[in-house]
Amino acid sequence: MNDENVKVQMRKGILEYCILSILSRGDSYAPKIISELKEAKMIVVEGTLYPILTRQKNAGLLSYRWQESTQGPPRKYYMLTDEGHRQLALLDEAWDEMVEQIRIIRHGEHTEQEV
Repeated sequence: MNDENVKVQMRKGILEYCILSILSRGDSYAPKIISELKEAKMIVVEGTLYPILTRQKNAGLLSYRWQESTQGPPRKYYMLTDEGHRQLALLDEAWDEMVEQIRIIRHGEHTEQEV
């Protein structure tokens, strides 16, 4: 397995979490979400983002509204629903647990209670 393929597979697994995290800071539209992901070195294209946004909307995690733009056509702004906030809280908890589990596995570190 080549190095880039490994990174791509790992990114795919956490993109939905990253999108919810971005939207937890405020409403946003697709090109801005892509820009934030790219700034964080999470390379993603519109063809990847839109199906995820649609899936999250259909799952009740997101809603959207159209807003006029001074720089072109109206923009579709996405926002978290109450269910989206609940899902993000669960993902935050799962992420923290996983990071700790990986730290233990990588470094062989255990707390006194685990030994």
